[in-house]
Amino acid sequence: MDKKFKIAVHDDPLTGFSKLWIEYLKEKRIPFKVVNCYSSSIVNDLKDCHSLMWHHNHGDYRDKIFAKELLYAIEHSGIHVFPNFKTSWYFDDKIGQKYLLESLKIPHVKTYIFYNKEEAINWANSSTFPKVFKLRSGAGSENVKKIANKYQAISLINKAFSSGFEQYNRAEGLKERIKKLIYGGGSIKSVLGGLYYYFFSTNFARMSFREKCYFYVQDFIPNNNFDIRVIVVCDKAFAIKRYVRKNDFRASGSGYIDYSRHSIPENIIKTAFTMNDKLDSQCTAFDFIYENNKPLVVEISFGFNPSFYNNCVGYWEKSLKFHSGKFNPYAWMVDNLLDKINEK
Repeated sequence: MDKKFKIAVHDDPLTGFSKLWIEYLKEKRIPFKVVNCYSSSIVNDLKDCHSLMWHHNHGDYRDKIFAKELLYAIEHSGIHVFPNFKTSWYFDDKIGQKYLLESLKIPHVKTYIFYNKEEAINWANSSTFPKVFKLRSGAGSENVKKIANKYQAISLINKAFSSGFEQYNRAEGLKERIKKLIYGGGSIKSVLGGLYYYFFSTNFARMSFREKCYFYVQDFIPNNNFDIRVIVVCDKAFAIKRYVRKNDFRASGSGYIDYSRHSIPENIIKTAFTMNDKLDSQCTAFDFIYENNKPLVVEISFGFNPSFYNNCVGYWEKSLKFHSGKFNPYAWMVDNLLDKINEK
């Protein structure tokens, strides 16, 4: 069949990439069409397309049900997709990331996972603290807690292997909004929203299952008052430094961002390119912290919020040549997909 459209895009107002993809496709007059990935006829709707682009969202319970499965099925049929399997199978899955980073020998913060309560308690009784507790899903430091001692660890283990944890913690969500209001970066409107969700929950929380039957922790690496996020898209990269919240240890989602080029060590850009080659990924956001001056990966993701990167001052090529000024990483994603299509 002669395919008329080069690219299909699922346009979702809740996610950042699709609008930017569509703007670039229109600007370059690249044939495309908007599709609805929630439609039962989506496979048939793609018959006149070479590719599908969908920035699926970890915060949408519908996307969590089937987004990866749809993309992998489409990719299996020979149609190019963004994100593809190697780019996104571990998205919003910290457990999967543990095994992936270990398998590829990518330096990362040591991570422990238990699927048996007795084994987890035995570990807690013999381990050193503090440690950092996380759920397998969530972003922006959601569901992340510092465990001070074995008693706190055992309390969390008991809960993990009984009632489990809500994916959206209403109390912590409200507390975080209040902290941002006190220390800057928040608003009364945000706090009122958190208060509403505290009493009435969110649609995502009501529809999502509770996380249980596993216990996931990472080593706590002291003396890090920031992390560095490096985003690699194909053979280009950009980065920001994120400072931790006041009276806290978490940087992700803090809103305290340094965009200066000189705040980003060049060796960490080189490291990110090397790691992305190992992953064979179209796009990876690496979160780095340091231990004894050695960068370690905390988490990885294909997706990110575009609004946090509009103020980046430039980007690096793989040769580490730096280009100052505005750039369009979403265009890079489209161009990379077009290159794959044209290789056929």
